[in-house]
Amino acid sequence: MLINLTDINKFYNGNQVLKNINLTIDESDKIGLVGVNGCGKSTLIKIITGKTDPDRFTERDGIVSKASKTTIGYLEQMGGLDSESTVIDEMKKVFSDIDNAIATMREIEIEMSKGNNSRNDEYHRLSSWVESNDGYNTDVKIKMILNGMGFTENELGRTVSGFSGGEKTRLAIAKLLLEEPNILILDEPTNHLDFKTIMWLEDYLKSYKGAVLVVSHDRFFLDRVCTSICEIERGVLTRYKGNYSAFTRLKEEAVARQEKEYELQQKEIAKMEDYVAKNLVRASTSKSAKSRIKALDKMERIEKPVTYTKSAKIRFTYPVEPPIDVLSVKNIDISVGEGNGRKTLLDEISFSVRRGDKVGIIGDNGIGKSTLLKIIQEKIPHKGLVRWNSNIRISYFEQESTNLNKALTVMEELHHRYPSMTELEIRNILAQVRLTGENVFKETGVISGGERAKLCFAIMMLEHGNVLILDEPTNHLDLSSKDSIEQALEEYTGTIIFVSHDRYLLSKIATRIIELKADGYEIYENNFAKYLDILRQRQDEEKRKADAEKLEKAQLAMREKSAVSYKSKQQRSAEAERRKQIKALESEIDTLQNQLDELNLEITKPEIFSDYETMNQKCSEIDRIKNLIDEKFDLLVELDI
Repeated sequence: MLINLTDINKFYNGNQVLKNINLTIDESDKIGLVGVNGCGKSTLIKIITGKTDPDRFTERDGIVSKASKTTIGYLEQMGGLDSESTVIDEMKKVFSDIDNAIATMREIEIEMSKGNNSRNDEYHRLSSWVESNDGYNTDVKIKMILNGMGFTENELGRTVSGFSGGEKTRLAIAKLLLEEPNILILDEPTNHLDFKTIMWLEDYLKSYKGAVLVVSHDRFFLDRVCTSICEIERGVLTRYKGNYSAFTRLKEEAVARQEKEYELQQKEIAKMEDYVAKNLVRASTSKSAKSRIKALDKMERIEKPVTYTKSAKIRFTYPVEPPIDVLSVKNIDISVGEGNGRKTLLDEISFSVRRGDKVGIIGDNGIGKSTLLKIIQEKIPHKGLVRWNSNIRISYFEQESTNLNKALTVMEELHHRYPSMTELEIRNILAQVRLTGENVFKETGVISGGERAKLCFAIMMLEHGNVLILDEPTNHLDLSSKDSIEQALEEYTGTIIFVSHDRYLLSKIATRIIELKADGYEIYENNFAKYLDILRQRQDEEKRKADAEKLEKAQLAMREKSAVSYKSKQQRSAEAERRKQIKALESEIDTLQNQLDELNLEITKPEIFSDYETMNQKCSEIDRIKNLIDEKFDLLVELDI
């Protein structure tokens, strides 16, 4: 046990945010913390980290117990970095105690070389401490973490202030991972990360030796990393075993079970109350009626469950079926700016879209994804050809909602677009996307990003487009609202072209992937799961090549050394033994690689991918084999030097 919370309560302005929360975090827990915005997630984290105290009513409640060895690393949305430091210097601050110890050892070595051995004991103590903390490999750790977080060797000397906000967040994560606390608390860690970096972070956290508590709206990340999900709902924390997919299933089952138990108890209560009403005044049955009154008083009442409903009921329909060939794009460019300042991001892009296609467009920030959506709608100038077929009706969701009039209220926005609709009809369509009450009379410029997105979905429902073009549709939405839009897009039979960083949405909706890259673009004629498989295979191939190059250099150095060295009989015998060990290791690596290839193939199968327990087992086995291969390669390199 690292941390134990007992009956945690917290009030703000008379409202109880947290109610009798109990939570234990053990050494290897990987916990996802979820809940609607404002449910108390941030408050709970502040209590765990000691930034705020719970409200206490007795000596037995509001207790936060921590093991003596517990160290907590907390990544907020913007981590604390020294803006004047270089990247490498900022990372080295993590190991300042080790650097100081090594510097002291060097001083003692100089004294010892002069015959002064008075500090021998101090030297041995420091040496043991540095070795036990792996202090001689800090540079390797730094470069490994920074490389995984997407920073190149050339960026190590750059000043932190010169990086963007997203890059600073990545640096903060890297620094926190280097600190290796035994509890990592991460708040939306996948924001500003590309797919490759997210995948590296997922693999790193899955094998992390300490506990991880993560707040995230990235359901794919929660599926890959977490072994349990804690949901805060109406101030109460409930813990579910398994990843996010398991949580959604278990919660639905729990709600259904609670509803059934509540209904059975209500029937029993009604039956007992009816008996009391009919028999209390009768002398012959008064005694038994009173006993039922006592039983009713003692009965532990089951609370009426709040029925789990999705945050919105979204449904996209269209009256006119388009032709088979919907869109043809030939040799267009993605360019930004005007005149002499115009810059071409990508050139010569061609693709086609057929009826019923669901095309996911992915790529790094700033690569031109949103611009591409505007180009295919002829909203901005471009070269090349964009040709839509006849009977096409486009409905467009813009990421920044600039198509809304900020001066109009939510009601006025819809009435302005559809003046023939009555107020009741407008209120009904807004209620379907869960825009109700006073919110419908607020100006669109002051409502939240999530509420603006829901208003845009309401407009799209009224447009009845047979082609949906969506730019980051799940941004600003809570988890239940994301589930709603996903269900609507899954059920939609028309054509979808969408840009998204949401891997869960991509995995559910996309049937084709177009990836925009700095050196061009690539089209994957399959779904997102297959795209990830290809990406992992390429990463594994890059690693194999790097290992092979490393091994080749070591072998070359060995051959050069042996060319000028005379070998005694003992040396030749040792050399034969070494070659034997190398051959055995190479054979073991080949066997492990074959096992790894088989497992990577297995996890692409639908029956494995949809079974979270089996999927977790397979992924754990993949991680274990990868680690074994790395260990074997390290031994191989050592033998070849």
